[in-house]
Amino acid sequence: MRIAVHGASGFTGRLTVAEVRRRGLTPVLVGRNEDRLRKAAAEAGAAGAEIRVAGLDEPVALAEALRDCDAVINCAGPFTPMGKPVIRAAVTAGTHYLDTTGEQHYIRRVLDGFREDVERAGVAVVPAMADDGGPGDLIAHLVAARLGSVAELVVADLRRPGAASRGTARSMAAVFAQGPLEYVDGEWHTAGEAPAPLSASGGSASMAVPGEEGEAAVAVFALPGVVTVPRHVRARRVRSVIRAEAAAMFVALTPDVVDTIPETPDEAARNASRWLMLAEAVDSEGNRARGWVTGSDGYGMTAVIAVEGARRLVADGAPAGTLTPAQAFDPADFLDHLTTHGVTWQIVQS
Repeated sequence: MRIAVHGASGFTGRLTVAEVRRRGLTPVLVGRNEDRLRKAAAEAGAAGAEIRVAGLDEPVALAEALRDCDAVINCAGPFTPMGKPVIRAAVTAGTHYLDTTGEQHYIRRVLDGFREDVERAGVAVVPAMADDGGPGDLIAHLVAARLGSVAELVVADLRRPGAASRGTARSMAAVFAQGPLEYVDGEWHTAGEAPAPLSASGGSASMAVPGEEGEAAVAVFALPGVVTVPRHVRARRVRSVIRAEAAAMFVALTPDVVDTIPETPDEAARNASRWLMLAEAVDSEGNRARGWVTGSDGYGMTAVIAVEGARRLVADGAPAGTLTPAQAFDPADFLDHLTTHGVTWQIVQS
């Protein structure tokens, strides 16, 4: 199985190439700079991997670079200005596509804007296959299934601020600048600044965090789940929040600050960090369900999630179309696979 990695010379790209190789698949490194790609291949332990040079402004060359690959994983962000040419190339080449974006507005444009072209091409396009969008969408689907009827659902990224790459900082600064959406009564709207509580949950802008005492203050933020979950869960309202301390960090990400952040986070800090995606839902009668997924090293897990997703698209014969993670993959089975990498997940109902 040949898996192209676009943006392979970046930090997440190098981790993804290494994971493709670890899984016994064949990586093909794609990007605009041959020297950087060769260096990335060597650093990822894939020095003999094939290198293909094509820029975003070279649609014919980019499509040819993907044509004999079974799937492409796009790791080159920010995706809002850079993602669409890779999707068009994958559609032209007849190659399944995944990416690691967390950019809410971009994900919505992909799912809505490419649907007809992707279906005609007979391929699957699955954005948001990273440590936030992937697990967040999967666990939300399983939580909603416990209730059957969902009045409100919140997706929360409850990790503490920690090691971040320059690429992540750029993407998250762009996300913050665009503002968050929420889904209400069949439509997406600009979300308010204050995180309204779930029905019957009291008035505080805080959430109980699994494994921690007390509650953590939360703030509205543009997570992928707001635009992915309503496509497979019937809910009157869907919104998303993060820890307030993380939101404050993103507010401070001016261009000058972003440029000072290292391209590659410290490995020890990565390994010590934990990510936690939580979904909580309530029905019209006040019944509640919540579930969470958590693990260490979000960057390493993003590579695992993306590569496993690409493998499944090819091996399992994914349906053609623009799909959310929970539409493309069996949610419980995918999360169970992640437990072999130290991830835990759980759902509780009250």
